[in-house]
Amino acid sequence: MGHYLKIRRKLKRKKPEFLRTNWYRKKAFRNDPKWRWGHGRDNKFRLKMKGKPRPPEPGYRSPRKVRGLLPNGLKPVIIHNVEELTKIKEGEIAVIHHAVGKRKRQQILEKAKELSIPIANPVL
Repeated sequence: MGHYLKIRRKLKRKKPEFLRTNWYRKKAFRNDPKWRWGHGRDNKFRLKMKGKPRPPEPGYRSPRKVRGLLPNGLKPVIIHNVEELTKIKEGEIAVIHHAVGKRKRQQILEKAKELSIPIANPVL
């Protein structure tokens, strides 16, 4: 599995940042230039013309065995309460949901330490 993580790291370095069509022209796009496919008849991105950025394609994906894993090779599992900690298996890491409050977060951290379960976002 570590071998595939190295391959993914190498592939990610080559992968371009996919930006939407004409992101540099409109202020609204500059603030959030996430990828959107061009739909116009003469859209240069859609036509994949020379000199235009490359569109996202299946070849840029990471190896199937490490898809969705964190850089340390563990699979993230979102936790909402203390009971869900018991469902975590070997090779998984707990991620406390963003909407969990301070008191419940503290309880989850204590129980995780007791069960020796790794937590990705332990900050209070």
